[in-house]
Amino acid sequence: MEAEAEEKNLQLKEINADLESLLATTLEVDDYVNLESFRVVAEHPPFGGSKLESAIRPPDPIPAPPEPTFVPPEPPKGLIASLFGKKKHAVVTEEAREAHERALKEWRMTINELPSRRQAAAKAHALAEAQRLAALEAARTKYAKECAAREAYAADRNRRVDELIANLGYGTPEAVQEYVSIVMSNSAYPGHFTVTHEFEFDPASAELKLRVLVPGPDTILETKAYRYTKSTDEITSTSMSQKACRDRFASVVHQVALRSIHEVFESDRRGLIKTISLEVGSNTIDPATGLPTYVPFVVVGAERQLFLTFDLSAVVPMLTLERLGAAVSKNPYGLVAAETSGVRRT
Repeated sequence: MEAEAEEKNLQLKEINADLESLLATTLEVDDYVNLESFRVVAEHPPFGGSKLESAIRPPDPIPAPPEPTFVPPEPPKGLIASLFGKKKHAVVTEEAREAHERALKEWRMTINELPSRRQAAAKAHALAEAQRLAALEAARTKYAKECAAREAYAADRNRRVDELIANLGYGTPEAVQEYVSIVMSNSAYPGHFTVTHEFEFDPASAELKLRVLVPGPDTILETKAYRYTKSTDEITSTSMSQKACRDRFASVVHQVALRSIHEVFESDRRGLIKTISLEVGSNTIDPATGLPTYVPFVVVGAERQLFLTFDLSAVVPMLTLERLGAAVSKNPYGLVAAETSGVRRT
């Protein structure tokens, strides 16, 4: 039980550490996406029908059995045997001749059957060989089609990469949208904190309208620590104060806001996006109506040239948002929306 309590505390510490380092984590990586890395080369597995390439060994020849030869029984020896064994010897000899005739008959039947047996063996071999060749041809055809499909996929993918690179060079809205989509999909948040992005690029103003949806306040674990009490043989927990919960969730929201702006501007080396109009909020249930609603926690406009002068590794996110003239919820943990009437737009 003590080990279980310690494990729970370790998991709690890891979760809280993840949430406290949302901004710092992205600063450790370059968010630029080299589109050349999306090119592929078709790789083909070995041909799976290689066993079919070897011809089937012809059947062993069926040899003709030797013709039976008659071997007469030896005549009786000695005077008494010659006098009294002639009759018996004649019977034995006759039986031997009859056996020899039967053997000859069977031998002739075998000899007569040899051509048909050899023909049947050759026919069976020819059929098996034809089936092998047909199976080999089918396997080669299938393999060729699969290789062609892989080549076609690689060619199509590389063509689309070429188009994206070219269109991004021209700053077409669709290319910028697709590139931002790739950047946002590369933004790795902790598994217990799912973030989604919605965005639209306006080429006329070079502005990206970005909405970031974060999990609600229930993401913040109210548990402060676990403890095993030996006297009751139970694991109990202590809770954080409401203020600590509010501060932690507000910090998460502020970090996500700066992180999202940073990832877009850092990844856009061409400077196609001049400004970002950002909202960070949650889809939740309105406690007053019980209906789904969207609550914005941060609404801010950021200009590229100014934002890239900030050293985000040394800032207090809330103060940075204030410097940008952001509208920030006074209590996102309580699902209080940001007051957007006076927000400064870029």
